[in-house]
Amino acid sequence: MHEYSDVGFEIVGNVAVVEMRRPPHNFFDVELMNTLARIFEDIDHDVSLRAIVLAAQGTAFCAGADFSTPGGPSRDVYPAAARLFATRKPIIAAIQGPAVGGGFGLALVADFRVASPEARFSANFVKLGIHPGFGLTHTLPRLIGVQKASLLMYTGRRINGEQALAWGLVDELVDQSELRAGALKLAGEIAEAAPLAVISTRATLRHGIVDAYRTQVQHESDEQTKLLATADAREGVAAVAERRPGRFIGA
Repeated sequence: MHEYSDVGFEIVGNVAVVEMRRPPHNFFDVELMNTLARIFEDIDHDVSLRAIVLAAQGTAFCAGADFSTPGGPSRDVYPAAARLFATRKPIIAAIQGPAVGGGFGLALVADFRVASPEARFSANFVKLGIHPGFGLTHTLPRLIGVQKASLLMYTGRRINGEQALAWGLVDELVDQSELRAGALKLAGEIAEAAPLAVISTRATLRHGIVDAYRTQVQHESDEQTKLLATADAREGVAAVAERRPGRFIGA
């Protein structure tokens, strides 16, 4: 096992297990995104590794950016995240708890999601008074359709593992105790196939996704910057932190 700052790395057969280690919430920042991207790029260059399991310590898979930090989240996180979408090898996310906001976006970097019933998914940006980010306005409709994606993004509604499975957001639902094993099983099944054929097929299916992501997050980031300057955004961040409904005024 190799060690990186806040990220664990382990090889299981032909599968790389990459684990975020910022429990309990696994909030991300530019440093974490760049570390993940660097590891994924190293995996791309290792011909012995054929699939990636992205996992996390703690109760949450990833609760998004930490809005309590001075200045809030940085726009620089999006170019770093674009490097994750450029990964050539299949990614399976093992989701044990909440994937919220940008953490939801991170879960959608993966080709497949294996989750436990305790998993929760929420694009809660409107509750914060800001525009969705992390490419969710591109990736989520592509995965579950415009109608369901709009419902989640207009309301900030949170759905559980069972609902996510029914909507096609999650590919497999397993008991919490079997989550890592379930993700490794799927990754191992992919790793048994001809690796060049898998990479080629994946590139065809995901053609244009990196360019589309970069274009979309530029727009998302511009809208977030504009809305972060509003009174509603200040109220939304406070309301979410205090676990109460926001008192928005439309300004």
